[in-house]
Amino acid sequence: MRICSLLPSATEIVFALELGDRLVAVTHECDVPTTADSIPIITRSTINAAAEGSRSIDHHVTEALHRGSSLYALDQALLERLDPDLILTQELCEVCAISYAEVAKAVHRLEVGAAATRTLLSLEPHDLTGVLQSIEQVGEAAGVPERAATLTQGLRERIRRIASVAQAVSTRPRVFAMEWLDPPYSAGHWVPEMIRLAGGRDELGREGAASVQMAWGDILRYDPEIVVLMPCSFSLSRTLTEFRVMTLPEQWKQSTAVRHGQVYAVEGATYFSRSGPRLVDGLQILGEIIHPELFPPTSPPDAWTRIGTG
Repeated sequence: MRICSLLPSATEIVFALELGDRLVAVTHECDVPTTADSIPIITRSTINAAAEGSRSIDHHVTEALHRGSSLYALDQALLERLDPDLILTQELCEVCAISYAEVAKAVHRLEVGAAATRTLLSLEPHDLTGVLQSIEQVGEAAGVPERAATLTQGLRERIRRIASVAQAVSTRPRVFAMEWLDPPYSAGHWVPEMIRLAGGRDELGREGAASVQMAWGDILRYDPEIVVLMPCSFSLSRTLTEFRVMTLPEQWKQSTAVRHGQVYAVEGATYFSRSGPRLVDGLQILGEIIHPELFPPTSPPDAWTRIGTG
């Protein structure tokens, strides 16, 4: 079976199912695991996100969505040459990856005879349960349902253990997970759920729903006790770089999180943005940040860092 992954999270799932040797194409953002680098790249971004700041990226994304233009381009010629049997895509977010509609049109252009046996699988997780179901869907489509069942069983057990430890907390601090820096966005989909399971509460985020742009006034009135910076698809180092040059409201310094040195940055691209197995590692990271008295640090040293007073 030849598999084409149009999502970084799907690429991680395929490798977790020990099917990496069947991948014939991945996206320009598929950097985990590192062996994905040797697989042909079939997409490109229409904006140079690596060279622009958060505010500029947000402007380009907003303009593109307003015009109805795509943020990503698919290499149709390469798709035809590779002729994959299974294409993994998504409908959840047009900002995160190439849209399902674009992929469906590309697949329609392939030879009719070959397309008759081709599977186009759209992964649409909104929460942790949906993420585990996506793994099972990929396993079923790829002909390895037993591997998927074993993998998801292990992930469910890890989630259960972390949540069980967090149930012992006497207080649940107010957390604000910032999914974009400038302008600020609240976290959505699985992240507020992860915060709850780790013993916190993010009342600005919405479980199972998309992230939304926030006004600084609303954030400051909420007065989070802990702030976690996790801009979508950003590495830890890039998050720190972007945060250092941000213009923050004067009242920011008076917020509870800043005064108590409870501002953190995480490796968002690896552990929070992508709906794959590593979200469970992200859950462990949140436990270490929110309740260090219950969760001794076991995460890699480059997974998160404390910024302190910002």
